[in-house]
Amino acid sequence: MRARSAGRTSVGRWCLHHLELVPVIMLVGGAVFDYYTPPHVSGEALYTAAPMTAAALLSLRATILAGIGACAADIALLTHFGMIGDSGGWSELAAVVTVSALAIVVNRLMYYSYVRLQSARRVALAAQRAVLPQPPGSIGALQIAVRYQAAAKEAQIGGDLYGAQETPYGMRCLVADVRGKGLDAVKVVAVAMGAFREAAEEEPSLAGVAVRLERALLREKARRTGPERTEGFVTGVLVEIPYGDDEVRLVNRGHPAPLLLHAGRIQSVDPAEPALPLGLAEPDGEPDRIDTVPFPMGATLLLYTDGLYEARNRAGDFYDPAAGLTGVAFTGPDALLDILLTEVNHHTEGRIADDMALLAVTRTPSVPADEPGGG
Repeated sequence: MRARSAGRTSVGRWCLHHLELVPVIMLVGGAVFDYYTPPHVSGEALYTAAPMTAAALLSLRATILAGIGACAADIALLTHFGMIGDSGGWSELAAVVTVSALAIVVNRLMYYSYVRLQSARRVALAAQRAVLPQPPGSIGALQIAVRYQAAAKEAQIGGDLYGAQETPYGMRCLVADVRGKGLDAVKVVAVAMGAFREAAEEEPSLAGVAVRLERALLREKARRTGPERTEGFVTGVLVEIPYGDDEVRLVNRGHPAPLLLHAGRIQSVDPAEPALPLGLAEPDGEPDRIDTVPFPMGATLLLYTDGLYEARNRAGDFYDPAAGLTGVAFTGPDALLDILLTEVNHHTEGRIADDMALLAVTRTPSVPADEPGGG
């Protein structure tokens, strides 16, 4: 069974890498079949399909050539069998010519659809860059890398978000996941990112940033109707790394625990106390518990959304990022995220079912003389 599956996979890969040969194979195969069979058995279906196949896979020029080839093959075979002058022969030739002409029309329609799709993707990518701008590659002694992989690749953006910025209080970042899908989730992403950027600059405490986010999301939820007004929420982790300190501070609001990688060890940074997701708590209630963990030189903090550990293989097994990264060597946060995405795609065979946002921060051994925020 595995050998058959591998064989089918090899054939499929060969076809994908030699698409231009598929119409030729159909055209030649149909003509040969027609030539070596009795006159009443026709291979018209095969070489008629050649221009349609070219229309779907190849360029306008290739489609026209396939159509000319199909018409020429049909004329040659009808002449060979002495059927070029009778009504059946003319009817068959008319069918081949009609299908070839339709193939050209289909090719043009598909081309214009492709152009519109590419335009929509560029708009989606611009929207993603506006809502989720690329953070700086480094802030002082911190190297930063982010990745975003949407489940629907044509969408480019979904309900996951990340942010990292330099502030007077240290480098602050956010990774969060909005409940829900579609445009409503994107709207919440925009609200959360706007609130985070402003609060991260102004609030002296990480708990204060969480309060500002809570208020912004509650205002957004109040404008909604239906189940989203009562059930909408955002899970997230807020992180603060003070300049020059060897510690990291976290506020976790119902989000997957970050991973701390250092000296070959992987530690799950679980919150000391569980907390409700953003958008479900009262902003004037008890302040959030701030967890503090050591963040020595060479350590990397990995934040991610649930699309990472909920990625499944064909057997239904979830991906375990801690197990997947155990014993893996990497040169920096960019390399780590590249390795991680490769592992996840290998685990799922490319079938990503949920959006995935990743953010990694590494504290480098070399510290610049003048760090951001220093006096």
